[in-house]
Amino acid sequence: MTLCFKKSVLVLIAGGVLSCAVGLTGGACVGAAEVATATQTGAARRVIAADDSKRTLAAIAADGTVEWKRANGAIHDLHLLPNGHLLMQDGWTRIIELDKDRQKVWEYDAKQGENAKRPIEVHAFQRLPDGVTMIVESGPARILEVNRDGTIRKEIKLTVKNPSAHSDTRNARKTAAGTYLVAHEKDGVIREYEADGKLIWEFDVPLFGKAPTTNGDHGPKGFGNQAYSAVRLANGNTLIGTGNGHSVLEVTPQKEIVWKIEQNDLPGITLAWVTQVSRQPNGNTLLINCHAGAENPQIIEVSPDKKVVWTFKDFTTFGNSTTVAVVFDPAAEETK
Repeated sequence: MTLCFKKSVLVLIAGGVLSCAVGLTGGACVGAAEVATATQTGAARRVIAADDSKRTLAAIAADGTVEWKRANGAIHDLHLLPNGHLLMQDGWTRIIELDKDRQKVWEYDAKQGENAKRPIEVHAFQRLPDGVTMIVESGPARILEVNRDGTIRKEIKLTVKNPSAHSDTRNARKTAAGTYLVAHEKDGVIREYEADGKLIWEFDVPLFGKAPTTNGDHGPKGFGNQAYSAVRLANGNTLIGTGNGHSVLEVTPQKEIVWKIEQNDLPGITLAWVTQVSRQPNGNTLLINCHAGAENPQIIEVSPDKKVVWTFKDFTTFGNSTTVAVVFDPAAEETK
């Protein structure tokens, strides 16, 4: 007996609610004898994730077996596109699009032109509805909109107070309103920019009266406000993954925190570096728990009243630096 997924609808961790007709399985279905590497609590679902420490990108079936995996460079963002392709990165400057058979059909290397001789890293990108790709550069501190042929359609300069080619930015998203919502890791600030680059909103990620650690500890004992992600919700609020703040915050336009998950709010789970976050159609929140150690799940779904409804853990395929994931809706999956 083999297991393969014919139809899946993904629920965001990587950036939005999308659907695809086949998923990214190609012809690589796995046999039932394959050893399961992942464990889940709650309704089992398919996951595509990447780990920076093991340099691995892989798809895990709902039964925990590995559908496929590939060696991969540094990665801080990942998207499943409506056509079933993956938009991802393979190293800090190389953005690639893989088709359903995991063959490269598009590539953009940010280490070119004026960037060739200066420090640059990319930690955020997004395929826009018109087919243009938004790419956010740390170092040059700018947002680019890049055409399919690699030409630059638009450039927006970012406000950065503590310049760092590694951490000017983490994830960023263009909103439905056409603004740009950017997590500035080193500054500890979420900033929103108009389409013309004008800064229109800022939220300083709070330290809640605690002193940040300075020893570089990425695990549960390290603490700071090095924000990783910010997503604009349908209600106008902003959902924030606070990085080494060990938390998820929902913030109003008036900068009031109206909902949060803190480091030890979830029974039996300790949060460390909270990376990508998303709000699901059912009101639940998905978050990635990076650098938390093998005793903790890497991906978690939480209800509005902070009940854990699903977790994912795989420290065989992935490691302690799982930063990005696409999580599929189990109700939409078909097996045979």
